Amino acid sequence: VQLQASGGGLVQSGGSLRLSCTASGFSLESYAIGWFRQAPGKEREAVSCISGEDDSTHYRDAVKGRFTIPRDSARNTVYLQMNNLKPKDTAVYYCSATAKWAPSTPTYWGQGTQVTVSS
Repeated sequence: VQLQASGGGLVQSGGSLRLSCTASGFSLESYAIGWFRQAPGKEREAVSCISGEDDSTHYRDAVKGRFTIPRDSARNTVYLQMNNLKPKDTAVYYCSATAKWAPSTPTYWGQGTQVTVSS
């Protein structure tokens, strides 16, 4: 059972990246998926999430209108599509999977993927 985050890299300001959060050994269908980020010297913060109940989505204000979080059930993957990236988006990005039957804490965490946005 594993959750893997991937897709990070170096991009110029205004560019785009698509992060992937892929599960192996279990289906993401019954899980809420969250994307988090942690910049150097700062605490981890929630970026976006998609519900395991009805696929409703939520975004922190700083990324609204720039990021989306589509779910691809066929690939057992949830993406974080990041457009119009800004230097302040630079961070290590993590994904989590939280089971509907145990919503108080994430069940799985993926390893981080580095996103660096140059000005």
